[in-house]
Order: sequence, then C-alpha cells, then structure tokens
Amino acid sequence: MLPERIGAIGAGNMGEAFLRGLLRAGAKPEKLLASDPEPARRAALERELGVRTTASNADVVAHAQLVLLAVKPDRLEPVAQALPRDASPLFLSVLAGRTLASLRRALGPRVARAMPNTPALIGAGISALSVPADLSDADARQAEAVLRAVGEVVRVPESALDAVTGLSGSGPAYVYLFLEALTEAGVREGLPAAVARQLATATAVGAARMVAETAEHPALLRERVTSPGGTTAAGLAALEQGGLRAALLAAVRAATERARALSADKT
Repeated sequence: MLPERIGAIGAGNMGEAFLRGLLRAGAKPEKLLASDPEPARRAALERELGVRTTASNADVVAHAQLVLLAVKPDRLEPVAQALPRDASPLFLSVLAGRTLASLRRALGPRVARAMPNTPALIGAGISALSVPADLSDADARQAEAVLRAVGEVVRVPESALDAVTGLSGSGPAYVYLFLEALTEAGVREGLPAAVARQLATATAVGAARMVAETAEHPALLRERVTSPGGTTAAGLAALEQGGLRAALLAAVRAATERARALSADKT
C-alpha cells in the first residue's frame, strides 16, 4: 500500500527515521524526495540513504503522492503558505499539537495526523493515526502503511491523541527513567555498572516481549512470577509502598493535560 512517490518536508531525526523505514519497507530511493534548508544535511541524506533531496518544499509537494510533514509545529503556516496550490498530495503530519482542523486550514482537506514515538528511530516505534471522517479509505491505508514502516500503528479518534501523547509519546522517557533507577539499584547492591545496566535492559526488553508475544495481561504474568513470601513479592511490596503505580498514573495524566494545553494553543 506504500505510495510510489513519497516526500518529506523536514529531514531531522524523525524525518530521517521515516526515510530509513520506508527504504526497509521496499520504497525505491530515487522515488523518495526530502527537503531541508541545510546543504550539509541534504548531502548527508543523499550519501547515506541514496534518496533525493531539495531545498524547496514546493518541489516535494509537486513530486509526491504522500508528503510526510515533520517540521516544528509553529512552522506549519509559513511552510504551507509557500506550497503550490495546484498539487494536492496526501499530507501525513507528525506535528505535535497541530489539530486536524488547523492542518486542513493550512494544507487542504487531504490530511492525516499521527503521533509516533522516538523508538521509530530504530524501527521499533508505535504510532497513533487519526484521520478526518471524510478522508478516503485509500488515503487512510496509505498513511497507515507509511507509519508501519517505522513500527506498529493503532487507529484512534483525534480526541484520544493527547492521551496517546501522555502514554506512548512521552512513555519512552518513563521507561528510560525506570531503567536508570533499576541500574542504580543494582550498583548499590554491589553489581558493576555495566553489568547492572545490561541486566536491567535485557529484563525490561524480555518482559515487554512476553506481554507482546503471549498477549496475556501483565497482571497475570506478574502473578505467575510472584511466589508467596518470595523475593519478587518482597520487591513488589516495596514498589507499591513507594507509590510506583500512583506515580505512573500521575505522569500520564500530567503529560496528557500538557498535551491538551498545547493543542488548545494551536487550534
């Protein structure tokens, strides 16, 4: 379902992640066109990925059937004003806080909005996709295919995107903090730092894979490894006493509320 000709306006980290993912998914490098104002950045993309680049956003729109929009959110209107109006590609926006309404005012009716997260940089992300009710099924499927090039995709109503931001958009940082603390705990108990970090990282990856591959509820998996009166039960009791569950609930709530405030500023 990938469009044959795909463009990217904005070739920073997220734009590059999508270009790399599209190449892995089978897109032809000569059919990808990315714009960036920095000559050094364009040269690096051409050299490392073999894609075509340009300094002109208008060239991208004229070339592509689907355009990934990956600029800073406050650049939406200035970028849109310089685009040709005789071309009407599907725009897939990954701009935080820019609503479908604001995107359609700036770019026209063929838009979709997504919230990926940073593991997309290694092809292990998850993106939430929201589309207007009147967008064609073909357009929605093409947007989904592009997002799938960098990881998993879920379809949600736009009203849920702020909660997505609070959970999976900000979520990698919560996991990094957890791994940082778990590593520190191992060091305090006498492990070398490198060994503690390796153990913490592999444990988190393995546990996440267990949830993903068994499709069982995390609570059930937790119960299976918790023997009455054992070491795991003692550790879990300390986590509950320390407020881990409440802290995570509060973190997602705080990030979601912040996302809602930012969205309200940009409608």
